[in-house]
Amino acid sequence: MAKTIKDMRPVYVIGIGLDRYQRYSERSYIEFGLIAIRAALADAGIPWPEIESFYLGTAMMGMGPGRAMIKHLGATGIPITQVENASASGSTSFRQACLDVASGLTDISMAAGVDKPALIPRADGGSPGDLIGKMLAPVHHFALLADQYREQYGVTPEQLAAVAVKNHSNGSKNPFAQRQKIRTLEEVMAPPYLSGPLNRLHCCPIGEGAAAVIVASEDAMERLKLPTKRSIRVMASASRSERLYEPGENWDVALTRETTEQAYREAGITANQLDVVELHDAFTIEEIIYTEAMGLSEEGNGGRDIAAGEFDIGGRCALSPSGGLLSMGHPIGPTGVGQIAEVVRQLRGEAGDRQQPGANTGLTHMVGIGAVCLVHILQCA
Repeated sequence: MAKTIKDMRPVYVIGIGLDRYQRYSERSYIEFGLIAIRAALADAGIPWPEIESFYLGTAMMGMGPGRAMIKHLGATGIPITQVENASASGSTSFRQACLDVASGLTDISMAAGVDKPALIPRADGGSPGDLIGKMLAPVHHFALLADQYREQYGVTPEQLAAVAVKNHSNGSKNPFAQRQKIRTLEEVMAPPYLSGPLNRLHCCPIGEGAAAVIVASEDAMERLKLPTKRSIRVMASASRSERLYEPGENWDVALTRETTEQAYREAGITANQLDVVELHDAFTIEEIIYTEAMGLSEEGNGGRDIAAGEFDIGGRCALSPSGGLLSMGHPIGPTGVGQIAEVVRQLRGEAGDRQQPGANTGLTHMVGIGAVCLVHILQCA
């Protein structure tokens, strides 16, 4: 039987770092990537030469951006691997770093994500990451899902908008979020609509940014005399791709359900033990359907539960306390790493105004173009 992360050497997150997600700018990706990496090193209390392998999640940057970035930290000869897995690129880089440590290949590894989508223009002159500009296919896809869900379960426009209201409120408290403005229900429901019931505030912003996370073994933590109090254990790392589904079956939901159930088995927990969840909420309808797929809400009740405040900070489980993709932003490559950073911050009790009380167990979830899904579960050590 195949081993899981939990079956191998324990893996702990010991350092996190971010640079604020933002709209496209004149800044070099090297600049904001180094800010996130140096912040993670400072948070862990270790120097760069202690890092034994480096994984960089990117989706829009072309070949080999990692070398040009980390050479400024010192050429130490470590293996550098670039990971491209669509929106799940950062999550996949984190998984690979965890596997290095869990297997004993390394004692300390770093997973980072950086993207600057504007570097690669589309043939029609637009940006490849513009979900709310010329490239409207994702908006249409999720607008159709929203209409289908409404017809099946009777979700109201107010319940759909409540997702954005919650996440914009959370993002307003997050200094790393791209969108930091509270939005009312009236604002979120106001036209113009991009497709079906979705307007701009129902859709995540695509920009640029960076995030970094350091993982380590117990041996490394003991050798470097690192405090265990702020170390968060990785309990599960589940990665799946789509399979052949029945006609009419929502493959995003099915893939999320299968991957999350695998992660629950690996970690030995159930959905009702989760205190914090960062999920792929690129569009408001996604938070509703994934909440149900994860077993946090009964089928058809996700919208009602969110609108009722059950998943607010302070509720039974905080969904997207960072602001989620809707407010924190979705720079693609860094997004999954940034989710890990937020859950770690929550489990440490260091999230300030957006802290979920008593947070002990957290989950991160990312899908990549509906073809891949990664779920990680973390717990206080």
